[in-house]
Amino acid sequence: MQALGIFQRATPDQLWKLTRPDNQHDRLTRDNLLDLEDHHLVRIESVQEDQRQVWVLTKRGHREAKKLLEPKGIRVSALRKQEYDPDTGALLGTGYDDHAAAVTSTAAELHRAGIGHRLSFQTEIGHRLGSSFVQRADLVVRAPQAGVPVLLVEVDRRTEDAHELVTKLRRYWEWGRLLPKDAAKSKVNLVRSRPDAIEHVDHDKRLWRRFYPPTGREGLVPVAFVFADTTTAKVANTVAVLEKDGRRYWAPRRYEALYAKTVTALDYRQAVPVVITTLEQLTEHGAGAAVWRRLGRDGAQTLTDALDNPDGHALYRAQEAHAEAEDKRRRAAEREARCPVCSRCGGKFTDERWEEVTVHRTAVRAGDKSVCGPCHADDIARQEADAEAARRAVAARPEPEGDPESARGLGWFRRWT
Repeated sequence: MQALGIFQRATPDQLWKLTRPDNQHDRLTRDNLLDLEDHHLVRIESVQEDQRQVWVLTKRGHREAKKLLEPKGIRVSALRKQEYDPDTGALLGTGYDDHAAAVTSTAAELHRAGIGHRLSFQTEIGHRLGSSFVQRADLVVRAPQAGVPVLLVEVDRRTEDAHELVTKLRRYWEWGRLLPKDAAKSKVNLVRSRPDAIEHVDHDKRLWRRFYPPTGREGLVPVAFVFADTTTAKVANTVAVLEKDGRRYWAPRRYEALYAKTVTALDYRQAVPVVITTLEQLTEHGAGAAVWRRLGRDGAQTLTDALDNPDGHALYRAQEAHAEAEDKRRRAAEREARCPVCSRCGGKFTDERWEEVTVHRTAVRAGDKSVCGPCHADDIARQEADAEAARRAVAARPEPEGDPESARGLGWFRRWT
C-alpha cells in the first residue's frame, strides 16, 4: 500500500522489487495483493497486452495510505478514481502510461540493488526557478546508506528531443545557483553585482540545501538520465548532444592554481554531475552493477564510482601540497647554490652572515665580506686582543723621573703644587 501510495500504479513485478526484493519471485506479492483486494483496499485497473496486471489503490486504500505516509512527511499520489463512460459503460482512464511505468521500474531496480528505500523515493518533485518555471524531476532518490544522499532521475523513452534534455539540465544547473528568499542582504547584493558572483557563495547558503542534504561530493545535486524502450544508437546520439551542448553545465573546470603546470585536478564545485544508463541495463545487470556512465568519462562504473570525483578537490589538495613542497626544495637548492663561500676556510655562509654582508645597513660594519661568520668573529677577537694588548702596554710604561736641579729653583709654593 505504501508503494502504491507513492507511485499510484504498479505491476506485481514492480511491487515485488519495491517491497520484497530478497524473494526469488513475486508470488508472495501477488498473494498480498489478492488479500488487500478482498479487503477493498486495492483493485486491478487494467491488464496489459502482455498480461501484466496494473494495480491501484481504492478510495478506502488511499485513505489508509495517507495515514501511513503523511505522518512521515511523504506526499501521497492522487487517487485513481473509477469513472465510467455514460454511453458505453466502459471504465475510463485505464490507459497505462508507459513513462510512469518506466519511472516505477527504475525505482524498483534501484530499491532491489539497495539504493534507496521505497519510502525514500518521491515522484514529480518540483524545482521552482527564478522565472517561476517549475522543473519537475521524474524521481528523487535519497539513499545515504548506499553513498547516494540525493539523486534526481529523469526517465526518457526518447519521446523528448535531445536538446530538450539539455534544457532540463540547464534548469537544474540554474536552480542550483539560486539563493533562498531569506538570504542575507550582503549575499543578495553580491550575486546581483555580477553574473558569476554566486560561485563565491557556499553551497550551504544556497536554495538547494534547504531541500536536499549535502551530496558528500563537489558540485550541485547530481542528475541521472535513464533511457528506456529505445535503441543503442539513439542513446548514443542523445548522449553526444548532452555532452556537447550541455558541457557548460556538467563539465568541471581547471583550478586557478599557483602551480598550474603541475596541478591536473579539476574543479567540480559549480558543475552538475550527470550519469546515464538504460532501464534495460538496470533490469538485466542490476542498478548496483557497473551500468552507469558519467558524462565526460569513458566506460561504465557503479553509481557511486560514477558520482565520485577522483580527479577533483582531494587530488587538487594533494597535488598543490606536493607542488608547494617541491617548490620549497627547489628554492632551497637554488639558495644553497648561490650561498657565498668563505675565502679563508671554504665554509658556507650562514643565513645571518649572508644577510649581514648584503643588507646595506649592516654591510658597513660587516668587516671583510669575503669571510664567513666564524672567521669574521676570529678577526674581531683578534682585533680586540691586539687593542687590549696595546692598552696594557701603554698602562705598563714607566713615568719619567723629575730633574732635582729644576725643582730646587722653584719656590716653596710651586714645589708643593
